Amino acid sequence: MKTAKGWRQNMKDVQFLPTSRHRGPLKRPTWIIVLISLVCMFLVFAYIYPPHNPAACYLFSSTGCKGFSNWLPLGPAREFSDDEIASRVVIKDILSTPIVRSMNPKIAFLFLTPGALPFEKLWDKFFQGHEGRFSVFVHASNAKPVHSSRYFANREIRSDEVVWGRISMVDAERRLLANGLKDPDNQHFVLLSDSCVPIRDFDFVYSYLMYTKVSFIDCFEDPGVHGSGRYSEHMLPEVDKRDFRKGAQWFTMKRQHAVIIMADSLYYSKFRDYCKPGMVDGRNCYSDEHYLPTFFNMLDPDGIANRSVTNVDWSEGKWHPKSYRAQDVTHELLKNMTSIDMSEHVTSEEKKQHLNSPCIWNGIQRPCYLFARKFLPETLDNLMILFSNYTYTI
Repeated sequence: MKTAKGWRQNMKDVQFLPTSRHRGPLKRPTWIIVLISLVCMFLVFAYIYPPHNPAACYLFSSTGCKGFSNWLPLGPAREFSDDEIASRVVIKDILSTPIVRSMNPKIAFLFLTPGALPFEKLWDKFFQGHEGRFSVFVHASNAKPVHSSRYFANREIRSDEVVWGRISMVDAERRLLANGLKDPDNQHFVLLSDSCVPIRDFDFVYSYLMYTKVSFIDCFEDPGVHGSGRYSEHMLPEVDKRDFRKGAQWFTMKRQHAVIIMADSLYYSKFRDYCKPGMVDGRNCYSDEHYLPTFFNMLDPDGIANRSVTNVDWSEGKWHPKSYRAQDVTHELLKNMTSIDMSEHVTSEEKKQHLNSPCIWNGIQRPCYLFARKFLPETLDNLMILFSNYTYTI
């Protein structure tokens, strides 16, 4: 028989036996702390070293890098000058004004050419049967063209000399836009060169451009010598180096964007004065490659597609793109151009980066290109024969 002392000792031992009802203190949720720490480190790293490849941005946001950057803290805001305030107020007001829908919306085709248009017969075939849905404007800088198409007859605007790489190229673009804006029915504007050809039929082009939510203005960040390396600090404070962008000049543009280009003098003057060949420090800068991409990147980045709809082949790695000769123009070549649905930019760093991103049209991936360059005049006959076979409606 157990004594009272022994019984008390047994009860004391029982209190310290582990049971399902009496657990030890819970361990700290260290995995949560580690996870939060890693996320914070990632965000800080992404802010300091933002990804240059747009495809990587789509891993985190359906809107790409622009959407991802909205999560990141902004640097301290600087005080705008009177000129900047005035310019931004005008631009913001234009962009926020409800669009007045025309009863007869048209696309204005703006041809920037030194003289004759070698593919006028092809464009005539492209326009046939679509009267009232387009208008044509020709800026001929050297000589007045002799026209073979009624759609081009008497469509020249007052032109001036244009020198490659100089601000006169931008002046010619603005001159074409100004003339196109005179007609309120012109709702979208397409800039084309004398070596450009259509690779889709008119109905496809019309639907693609008229119902888009953005302007197709090429724009990307090139940290190399032919990108940010062309930037001049004389553009400060209005244009910061981190905002400096590059892109092909061959755009398509909605009417609101054409209007704000006409309204801009502040940013235009910065590029006129400080982005030109043979600058003081020996560098070359070309306004037609940088003014519009930088301007829209700063003032309406969500309003542009950051790509062109004009195909060009830079695979030869020269100063100018590949020129197509008669023997190059085959059904296979044109079919390949119309099937491309990824846009590529190549930086000018010593170790070049190839930046690939899907061609998005109103939220869905679509073919990228409606036009192509650079075709030599000798390709006209082949293009005329193939035109009906390689173009088709939407």
